[in-house]
Amino acid sequence: MSTRIRPRASHSPRSAHGIALIEVLVTLVILLFGLLGLAGVSSRANLAEMEAYQRIQALQLVQDMADRLNANRKVASCYSNGATGLQLSASSTTVPVCTAGNVQQQTQAAADLTAWSNMIKGQAETQSSAKLGAMIGAVGCVTQFDAANNIYLVAVSWQGLQKTVAPTLIDGSTAFPCGNGAYGDEKLHRVVTTKVRIGALS
Repeated sequence: MSTRIRPRASHSPRSAHGIALIEVLVTLVILLFGLLGLAGVSSRANLAEMEAYQRIQALQLVQDMADRLNANRKVASCYSNGATGLQLSASSTTVPVCTAGNVQQQTQAAADLTAWSNMIKGQAETQSSAKLGAMIGAVGCVTQFDAANNIYLVAVSWQGLQKTVAPTLIDGSTAFPCGNGAYGDEKLHRVVTTKVRIGALS
């Protein structure tokens, strides 16, 4: 009895090349999705870094004005332009004339406000005469928050890079006045504040 040996079925070279090509394409697609994800993470990290940098700059400006107010407290009203309030930005740079106190205190108040105005405009860092050392659209405000208790509110606002919740006053419904309407969309409006209480001076 003779048995026939069947030859083993072998894949043709064409089908082997086809399978290898599909494997390469699948690998490339997976790699592409991984790289896109990595690019997205990198972009978000850069955005968060810039947001944090701007917030740090704003906090330094707020603290700087609070220190200046405390150092020249006898004419604190000069810093807020009395009950009117003061707003300094790249487009609003007028320092009010101080009439309280003596000449030395008035001169100091004017010098402080001028220096703060320059810092808000970004004078600390320049490149080809362009001022780059401040936040995007920086606005600095000093207002007489509570005249009866001699409390002043120092605020710095700027334009953020991502939309968040729009800043409001304590009541939760009134838009925060410092920098309001300057950034197109209030959800891009950022602000940091501090209060300075001036004690009763004799």
